[in-house]
Amino acid sequence: MSKTITIILIFSICLFVFCNNSSEEKLYQSVYDFSEVERVIKDAIEKETFPGAVVLVWKDGKTIFQNPFGHFTYHENSDLVTLNTIYDLASLTKVLATTTATMICVDKNLFNLENKVSEYIPYFGSNEKENVTIKNLLLHNSGLPSWNIFYNKNLTEEEILYDIYNSEIKFQPGTKTLYSDLGMIVLGKVIEKASNKSLDEFCKEKIFIPLKMNNTFFNPPDSVKDRIPPTEVDNYWRMRLIKGEVHDENASLLDGAAGHAGLFSTAEDICKLLEIIMFKGKASENQLIKKETIALFTSVNKSKNERLLGWDLKSATGSSAGSKFSKDSFGHTGFTGTSIWIDPARNLFVVFLTNRVYPSRENKKILQVRPKLHDAVIDAIERGQ
Repeated sequence: MSKTITIILIFSICLFVFCNNSSEEKLYQSVYDFSEVERVIKDAIEKETFPGAVVLVWKDGKTIFQNPFGHFTYHENSDLVTLNTIYDLASLTKVLATTTATMICVDKNLFNLENKVSEYIPYFGSNEKENVTIKNLLLHNSGLPSWNIFYNKNLTEEEILYDIYNSEIKFQPGTKTLYSDLGMIVLGKVIEKASNKSLDEFCKEKIFIPLKMNNTFFNPPDSVKDRIPPTEVDNYWRMRLIKGEVHDENASLLDGAAGHAGLFSTAEDICKLLEIIMFKGKASENQLIKKETIALFTSVNKSKNERLLGWDLKSATGSSAGSKFSKDSFGHTGFTGTSIWIDPARNLFVVFLTNRVYPSRENKKILQVRPKLHDAVIDAIERGQ
């Protein structure tokens, strides 16, 4: 009799553990009602804001909502978006790859933020740029132009970099803020010079492999390209559908791996990296980045700067984070239809991935959807609490 009771008890415990693990997300969804979040995304898809999306919400150490929506394209027989769908992250590359790599370089004493860029790229010091520092590049106050069109100039990669290094500044470093792709391209090259590794190799070795970000790539291999939605029907340069290769033209000309764009990933992989910020640099039991460095890069001082190091700060009005994220929230957006917003006061972040540029970049409806999504997330959190 006692043997039978023991067997039943063991079976019951195993069943409880299995059900508890497999229904963890449902448990959180019973606490937090994300139906309005779902309505916002489904309504956006119906209005052809984007054909599909993935939304992930993380709070207090747990993913409390993650859901795929829609298809790769607007065709009914198009592949369904799943949690394993890999998106072209566009400018999220700046924070997930380049800014994180900069933190690691600082930790390893490969450079400090006050080092001048010309110490690593001597020619960059031309045209009054001799005093531009690595910190200036991160704060987007170096004076460099926002961007430049290179795809119609028939230049080699070396010639493009020469052109960027030779740029004339728009203002004296540190006096204004001007968001600059060119500055982040330069920062990527500083990382390469200081580490003696290519940017993609450095990020893979120091970030993606340690965090088991197995679905994160510069230049995704052919084996995963069927999991990548198309971005744009390029009718101005490449004259074909862009799928499985970087959408950004300048990143493409720079071999697909640049400091400003080129990274591909899933929401779940991005979550692994953002947890490093939330856990003060820790990954499991390993200190991937020093907690002091995390604090340096994420401390808000709006009286001194309009941005964090690498990251954008939530503006008082008109932010893609909406109106309900805390005032010290920080994040970033990507041209292809991606975004990350982190609310440290709520111990919360939201990852939002789409391919809104399909079939054309002229579709800008996502500008209205992002704030609605983030407001709906906060409403769900506050109702649940």
